[in-house]
Amino acid sequence: MIYSVADLVAFASQSLTLLPGDVILTGTPSGVGPLRAGDELEARVDNWPPLRNRVAHAR
Repeated sequence: MIYSVADLVAFASQSLTLLPGDVILTGTPSGVGPLRAGDELEARVDNWPPLRNRVAHAR
């Protein structure tokens, strides 16, 4: 990442109030991609069940 998480939170909090449960999306690290139809993305946070999404072409 170009900026640390602390830097991102500090920057975002200058223009809006961050509340519990807010999410700051940081994008994709370099070297990842491109996504293709049929690929599956998985996101994990601590001990929560993973969130899985399959990539599809937009109609």
